[in-house]
Amino acid sequence: MIVSDSLERSADSEPAFVENAGIYVHFPFCRSRCSYCDFVTEIYTERSKVEEYVKALCLEIRNSSLCEEAKVDTIYFGGGTPSLLEPRQLEEILKAIHASFTIEPKLEFTLEMNPATVSYEKLRAYRDLGVNRASFGVQTFDDNLLKILARHHTAEDALKTFEILRRAGFENISFDLIAGLPYQTLEGWQRDLEKALELKPEHLSVYLLEIHENTPLAEQIRTGRRPMPDEDLAAAMYELTLEKLKSAGYVHYEISNFALPGFESKHNTKYWLCQSVFGFGVSAVSFHQGERWGNERNTAKYIELVVSGKQPVAFREKADLARESVFLGLRRTSGLNLSDYKAKFGFDLKEKFAAEIERLKEFGLIEIENDLLRLTRKGFLYSNEVFAVFV
Repeated sequence: MIVSDSLERSADSEPAFVENAGIYVHFPFCRSRCSYCDFVTEIYTERSKVEEYVKALCLEIRNSSLCEEAKVDTIYFGGGTPSLLEPRQLEEILKAIHASFTIEPKLEFTLEMNPATVSYEKLRAYRDLGVNRASFGVQTFDDNLLKILARHHTAEDALKTFEILRRAGFENISFDLIAGLPYQTLEGWQRDLEKALELKPEHLSVYLLEIHENTPLAEQIRTGRRPMPDEDLAAAMYELTLEKLKSAGYVHYEISNFALPGFESKHNTKYWLCQSVFGFGVSAVSFHQGERWGNERNTAKYIELVVSGKQPVAFREKADLARESVFLGLRRTSGLNLSDYKAKFGFDLKEKFAAEIERLKEFGLIEIENDLLRLTRKGFLYSNEVFAVFV
């Protein structure tokens, strides 16, 4: 049992779920490590190691006994590079999920993909297994920048993969793009956006580059081998993104996320609304009924714990929902409903943070309209600074 005793319910108690839950599955293996990545990943070297991991993953899922009344309407495979999974391995994991959870008919099932790891046959098999949303790490259509990122695909590979995804029956495709890269120009970023819009994926995630310690890119910048990204240029790129995507019919629904109407990510929205998500695999994090817990971050140790019948949980904590609901709510362009917040947590956010809110309004970073507290367009660029005010 992964959840603590406090999360269990007696036979005659009310069901714990008032909304559908999501499932996150972490697959840590990659062909190589990208220069900017600080996720829990490891290099794919031996097929046997992946087989061992998949067996442990299935065992964790089957042994979890996580609130059997949970109805799941989103599944998300992240990594790492989940598209390294062979279809039969994915099928085994799905059997374990279906044995442990009630899966809703209208399921959003996302799998992250790398252009260098897929073929038509594999994508068709994924589609037949129920995967209906592809999250596709394009990052940029500039081959020189892809080399700096240590990505092992080219722009041409990305274009071919998109075409194969469509042929394989995927009608919900998301692109990841990164702005603010070393040597990236505003003109180059405009070309990236225009190329993406030519393809018209249903969803786009646009991230400003973050430099994480202990990554190759951070070391290259520290030693002067790469220039530090220009913050003003990155801001101009973000502004251009807002204009281009709006004119192309995309809805800006979260700081970094844009979708054609009806194609917003249901799974990621669960995080922003503090809804239940159960995570499986190394480093996976779960959230349910105000409690958060996360798995062991070392793959070998994770496998050892699961196979020996022990919980792979590395930490467990009570979430500070009053605080988290503020910055998670502000991430969404619809904003935070202040009346709902007061009803849920018992105090008026406008009163408690009156001086701070007034100062943020003076700086043009937030606005309040129809009882909704929202980031302004300028506020999106300084969101971390805004969030820090409410911590």
